[in-house]
Amino acid sequence: MLQRSAPIVAVLLLLSGGVSGCSEEKSAAQAAPPPPPQVTVAKPIKKVVTNYDEYVGRFVPVDYVEVRARVSGYLDKIHFTDGQMVKVGDPLFTIDRRPFQAVYDQAKASIEQSKANLAFAQSDLARGKNLPVGNVITQQTLDQRVQAERVAEANVTASEAAARQANLDLQFTELTAPIAGRIGDRRVSIGNLVTGGTSGNTTLLATIVSVDPIRFEFTMDEASYLRYLNEATEKRAGSVDRGLSLDADLKLIDERDFVHKGHIDFVDNAINTSSGTIRGRAVFKNTDGRLTPGMFGRIRIPAAPPAEALLVPDDAIATEQVRKFVYTLGDDNVAKPKYVTLGPVVDGLRVITAGLTANDTVVVNGLMRVRPGAKVSPQQASADASNSKDQTVRTN
Repeated sequence: MLQRSAPIVAVLLLLSGGVSGCSEEKSAAQAAPPPPPQVTVAKPIKKVVTNYDEYVGRFVPVDYVEVRARVSGYLDKIHFTDGQMVKVGDPLFTIDRRPFQAVYDQAKASIEQSKANLAFAQSDLARGKNLPVGNVITQQTLDQRVQAERVAEANVTASEAAARQANLDLQFTELTAPIAGRIGDRRVSIGNLVTGGTSGNTTLLATIVSVDPIRFEFTMDEASYLRYLNEATEKRAGSVDRGLSLDADLKLIDERDFVHKGHIDFVDNAINTSSGTIRGRAVFKNTDGRLTPGMFGRIRIPAAPPAEALLVPDDAIATEQVRKFVYTLGDDNVAKPKYVTLGPVVDGLRVITAGLTANDTVVVNGLMRVRPGAKVSPQQASADASNSKDQTVRTN
């Protein structure tokens, strides 16, 4: 029995020694502190930026004309295709000319008749003046002949005026484009009676809107208007007679960049008391006709002259209730929060208007692993963003 129990005791001694060694290694592992978390750091990017204000508005044409007839009659011809571009003087509609031609011919005949009556009255008066007054012709008869001549002259003038009016009515049967632009669809078909004139219920035949250039209307708040006005006044040495004259960029709802260049040419003369806004207007070239009246767009206006600013990635901004801050590192690689004032965003970079210096080292990646006052293991971020050109930004 003693010989058989000796190996068992030896095995138990070996197992107890192994368990003891494992416990010592586990305790040593638990006592070792974890390594500092790895984060990515970078210096703020120093760039010259321009702040922009953006507004939404609609395009309006420079000129808008409703084509209506000046005379009444039956529509005889239509000389355009719906939606085509027209130039000044292009024929659009023709009203039946025959009744107006007859009236004009009658007016010309009346002129000839009046001229014949005037010639007879002049010759009759001339004969009376050659006769001795009192013996052959009385003074009353001579006065009657003078009056007849004057009446004949007046009839000639009236006939000529009637002929000119009849000629105008005849010309009004041909309707031409008063402006250049795009014409809409015809509102009346051939054969319909068109009511014309300068008053009353006249017939709308078509509409024409100018295309190039085109205007863009929007509204701005009172504070922005004062800021633009002060800037424009400084440029013109105190003169405000010309109002605002600022460059403006525009993009459509399907465009990513502000590719259309124009300028503000008008600001309204009063602020809307109910909304506290004022209407502004910019003008843009539209050679290809893509910009259409009524279309929405977004316009941006320089809010201030270009200035140097510090930018950091927008992902480097952390929030503490209502305050914003970034983590900065000192020489000991200890993370410390710095509260900052934010500006606009451009291409993922946030403009910092206050609270940061160009020499600060900012944690730009790994914020979830950072704790205030804790040491970190920094890695330098790539500097490709610092080689970019000067940026333009917009205000939110």
